[in-house]
Amino acid sequence: MMAEAEPPRPESQSPHLKEVQRLLARHRLVEDLVHRQEMPKHDLVESLVHSQNLVELRKLLDRLDAIEVAGIVEALPPAERLETWRQIRQGRGRAVLRWLPGEIREALVSAHDKSEKAMLNAFELHNGRLRQVPVESHGDLANLKPIWVDLVAPDPEDRAWIGDHFELELPDPEDITDLEASARFYVEDNGEVHLHSDFLLDLEEESRNVPVAFILHRDILFSVRSEELPVFRLQRLRARTQPGYVSDGKDVLLDLYAADGEYSADALEDVYASLEAVSKQVLNQELTDKEAANILSAIARQEDLNGRIRRNVLDTRRAVSFLLRGKFLSLEQQEDARQIMRDIESLDGHTSFLFGKINFLMDATVGFININQNKIVKIFSVASVALLPPTLIASIYGMNFKGWFPELEWTYGYPFSLLLMAISVAVPFWFFRRKGWLR
Repeated sequence: MMAEAEPPRPESQSPHLKEVQRLLARHRLVEDLVHRQEMPKHDLVESLVHSQNLVELRKLLDRLDAIEVAGIVEALPPAERLETWRQIRQGRGRAVLRWLPGEIREALVSAHDKSEKAMLNAFELHNGRLRQVPVESHGDLANLKPIWVDLVAPDPEDRAWIGDHFELELPDPEDITDLEASARFYVEDNGEVHLHSDFLLDLEEESRNVPVAFILHRDILFSVRSEELPVFRLQRLRARTQPGYVSDGKDVLLDLYAADGEYSADALEDVYASLEAVSKQVLNQELTDKEAANILSAIARQEDLNGRIRRNVLDTRRAVSFLLRGKFLSLEQQEDARQIMRDIESLDGHTSFLFGKINFLMDATVGFININQNKIVKIFSVASVALLPPTLIASIYGMNFKGWFPELEWTYGYPFSLLLMAISVAVPFWFFRRKGWLR
C-alpha cells in the first residue's frame, strides 16, 4: 500500500511573521543595551527586561494555531528560530513539530532545553526512504504502516495507547536498568524479540551509557529510551537522505548498532587526542604538584570514558551475537551483522591499547609527584645533616667546663664558637656539592 502523502506545508509568509521579527529585534536591541551598561543590580535589571520583551512574543504565539506557528518558525533564521521555539507554550511543541521539515525538527528537538522532551515518532518507507511522522493520537497511526516506532521519554498513557494499537506491552524506560544482564535478550511466546542495550552518550560535561529497549514485533521495530541520543539522530538522517538504506525494522536495528559502533570509534579518537595532549605535558617538562593534579583529573576522565566505551562495545557485541544465534536475520542481514562484529573486535583492541596508555601516563604522573615530594624530603634531610655539627659544638660549649676550654675566659670566645659553627655547616655543603649529591 502506498504511504500517505506528506502533510501540507505551512504557509511560511504568515501575516504575523513581521510582528514576531519586530519583537525579536526589539528584544535583542534592549538586551544589548543592558549588557553595555554598568549599573547596580545589573543581573536583576537584565532579567526583568528579558522577561518583558518575551512575554509579548509568548502571548502572540499562544493566539496562533500550530500550523501558523510552524510557518513562522520555518521562515526565521536559525538563532531566531530557536528563541521563538523556546517561547512556545509547553504542551504545544509536538503539534508545531508535526508541520516542520525533518531537518528543522531535528535541530529544534536536539537544541531546546524545555522540560517537554517526550517524543513519539513513527517511520514508514516512502520511495525507499524513511519518512518521520510525529505521533500524538490514534488518528496519526490509523493510515500508517511503520517499520519503526521510536519513543523518547514516553509517559504511561503514551505507552498504553501505542501498545494497545500494536497489541504489545512497552516497557518503562526507568525500569530498563533493573534487568539482569542475562535477561536482556529474549523471545516471547508470541514471537516478540526483546533486546535491552546500552548506547553511549558522550557530552562535553559528562559521559554515560543510556539504556534502550528494542522490541521486534510483526516486522516493526519499537525503541523506548529516556532521552535523545546522537546515534538515533544519525540513523534518521541517513535513512531520510539515502534511498534503499533500510527496508524493514531489522535493518533499522542493525544500522543503529552499526552507528553506535561508529559513534564509539569517534569517542575513542577523542580519548586518544586528549591523551596525546596529556602526554606532551607529562613527558616534555617538569610538573608542579598543581599541574600533576590537573593531569591526573584529565586522565581519570578519559579512563572513565574509555571504560564506558568498552562496556558499550561489549553490550553491542552481545546483542548482535544474539540476533545471529537466533536466526532472525536474512542472509544479507547476517553478513551486515558479521561486519558489525568485526568492527567491534577492532574497537575492543583499541580500548585495550588506550587502557595501557592511560596506565603509563598515570604511573609517569605519579612518578613526578613522588620526585617533587622527594625533593622536599631531600631539603629537610640535608638541613638536618648540616645542622648536626653546629649543634654538637653548641652542646659542648654549653657545658661550661672551666679549665678545659680557655675560650670561655677569652674575649673573642663567643665569636670564635660562632665561626666554628659556620665552618662546620659550610664544609658538609661543600663536600656534598663536590660529590654532586645536591644537584
